[in-house]
Amino acid sequence: MKRLWFAFAGVMIVSFLILGWIGTRIYQEMPPIPKQFVTTTGEVLIDEGEISEGQNVWQSLGGMQVGSIWGHGSYVAPDWTADWLHRESMFILDKWARAEFDGGYESLTKEQQASLSGRLTELMRTNTFDEATGVVTVDPIRAEAFAANNQHYRSVFIDGNADYAIPADSISSDERLRKFSSFVFWTSWAAATDRPDDIASYTNNWPHEPLVDNRPTGDNVLWTGVSVIMLLGGIAAMAWWYAARREEEDMPGGVAAYDPLARWRATPSQKATIKYFWIVAALIFAQMTLGIVTAHYGVEGDGFYGFPLAEYLPYSVARTWHVQIGLFWIATAWLAAGLFIGPLVSNHEPKHQRLGVNVLFVALLLVVVGSLTGEWLSVKNYMSDTVSFFLGHQGYEYVELGRVWQIALMTGLLLWLVLMLRVLWPALRSSGSKATESKRADALTPASSSSASGSVQAEAASQKHLVTLLAVATGAIALFYGAGLTWGQHGHLSMVEYWRWWVVHLWVEGFFEVFATTVIAFVFMRLGLVRPGLAAAAALLSATIFLAGGIIGTCHHLYFSGTPTVALAWGSVFSALEVVPLVLLGFDAMEDLRRSKASPWVQRYKWPIYFFVAVAFWNMVGAGLFGFMINPPIALYYMQGLNTTPLHGHAALFGVYGMLGIGLMLMCMRVLLPGRPWKDGALKLGFWGMNVGLMAMCVLSLLPVGLLQTKASVEHGYWFARSSEFMQTELMQTLRWMRVPGDTIFFFGAVALVWFILGLKTGHSFSKSDDGFDPPEQDGSINLEEQTHKDKREPALV
Repeated sequence: MKRLWFAFAGVMIVSFLILGWIGTRIYQEMPPIPKQFVTTTGEVLIDEGEISEGQNVWQSLGGMQVGSIWGHGSYVAPDWTADWLHRESMFILDKWARAEFDGGYESLTKEQQASLSGRLTELMRTNTFDEATGVVTVDPIRAEAFAANNQHYRSVFIDGNADYAIPADSISSDERLRKFSSFVFWTSWAAATDRPDDIASYTNNWPHEPLVDNRPTGDNVLWTGVSVIMLLGGIAAMAWWYAARREEEDMPGGVAAYDPLARWRATPSQKATIKYFWIVAALIFAQMTLGIVTAHYGVEGDGFYGFPLAEYLPYSVARTWHVQIGLFWIATAWLAAGLFIGPLVSNHEPKHQRLGVNVLFVALLLVVVGSLTGEWLSVKNYMSDTVSFFLGHQGYEYVELGRVWQIALMTGLLLWLVLMLRVLWPALRSSGSKATESKRADALTPASSSSASGSVQAEAASQKHLVTLLAVATGAIALFYGAGLTWGQHGHLSMVEYWRWWVVHLWVEGFFEVFATTVIAFVFMRLGLVRPGLAAAAALLSATIFLAGGIIGTCHHLYFSGTPTVALAWGSVFSALEVVPLVLLGFDAMEDLRRSKASPWVQRYKWPIYFFVAVAFWNMVGAGLFGFMINPPIALYYMQGLNTTPLHGHAALFGVYGMLGIGLMLMCMRVLLPGRPWKDGALKLGFWGMNVGLMAMCVLSLLPVGLLQTKASVEHGYWFARSSEFMQTELMQTLRWMRVPGDTIFFFGAVALVWFILGLKTGHSFSKSDDGFDPPEQDGSINLEEQTHKDKREPALV
């Protein structure tokens, strides 16, 4: 185990040193924000501060939930960077064409078009930024193009545009609109203007726009090849190691005859966590409903089957809530699972733990209600841009909630950390005595034998490693959310993106993964389905392998966000390595299925285990297959922000982290009352409905739409793949409507799951007949309401 700990620590230290160094390079080489844009005739096009103020306007109206910037955001409206760049280019080309050839650009011969396009490329790509004065000098024709684009955006954001699902008065005044246009102009300037002493723009020539010679760079192609080679080499090495080192996971003395947790009596704090799961069920239902509304806006941008829903719930709010509520219920399920598992880990219930759990519950409710209300008020223009940053909508996908709510959530996570550490502390401090191990052997294995006692002794020897890893993951979950507090109201977009992905990628995809792996390993160990030593080693090794690619792999989100080539190089290679462990998760899934059939009593835990199997499947498909489809630089160059992104997002976020949250929730609720069998009809419908519906949503709609958009992006330019001219064609509308079958199946599966969870409260999800899996001396019925902290803790925890 020492070697594994050294490897884990080495991966963490080296990876974060490299990621930090990449962050310093981004800070040094990110696109400058000029004080002014001035024409050669002396006209001030954009004055000092207007770009940052325009960024705040963009944030308050929904930011990344209204189209995208540099490819990051939502998918119904255009990418504003690409849209502005193309419209500005066409305005200039058409004006030149009329002045020199008496016709529009499209009517010219190929030779004439090539001549004007070459002149445009020189105009747009030449970097005229004066570092000494902070001024960019532009041709007067670009000021004319700015005015034309600003007028077009008036028709979109003030008059409203149903194709983009943008209602009227989304931006409340012409003054705010011009500031918004200034911000978008800056993002397109950075996308087309060459870096000093370079042949590529600040965004590595993204987006694809042939009119200004924005094409993939050599680095895009080179590092794509390297990443594929690393992927193949990593898979080969992992398969070789897996075949050479794989151990049989059966328990030395076989599986116990009865449920080892049948005698567990819920502690007061464990009972207090159950209300978290009722809230999770309610939020799941709310999120699925909003998901249907959000998807429908793609085909009817101003309403819902004729009802003018956009007047009350604009697309940007619906999508914001859909994303935020999804994160809220997944995080709540995981946090509650941690609080529930804590006493199982340490056999200890700290004083006032229940009070802490209840206080945290109230704090989380406050954050959920307050942040969702603030986001609606911001988008509806009831807040100023400054107030919106603190109480409303920050505009950045996955971290939309205002700064005050962010701080409140961070405070809640720190409280959760304290609650977790105080319950884990006895297990961290003590290695366990033989007498205690013997008592636990008698208590947890009623059909006790010498092998049972030896098994518990082995558990005590290995459990400390699992508890330590769980404590590390818990601390990381609480602390790494702090990365979302690193930027201010006027933070540079490149640095905001750098830190935002620390939250989204490292916080969720990194340390939550370690936390979940450790919790699942511990549960299987306590159920006697896997050897304690193997559980500890497997959890630590899995964490090391995931983080080895995952930490530096964060940079694969940053290829075209105003970052230097170093982010593309490191991100592409280590992003490919992230996929390596995912391709072998089928082995883990089959092991989980085998465990579910190890003994008749394991059927009690069948459905939580099935959800863990689904996690392995969607890790391979959603995170592995669909993830690597878009992550190589040359692929992402054309695909970023197309429907291939939500394809990966839905399959990975819900398929992996959502299914895992549901599995953890069901495991906790199963342990709460192990002696009461479940009626699993609704749960079976929920499991298969959500998994079949998610797959149908992916393959019938998101995948074909994304692939056709990719083809359009390659052939015509990125702007066209996101334009209403392309997305409103009959074929694309039909494919978008094809989400309905999958969404419907998925929704009914979610309703069935929620119905089952509510049935655990009302009693209709429990069977009246005994399953016969309790120890003979146990009656299988535990009245938790009669249990007190004082008179039941010792017999429950020995």
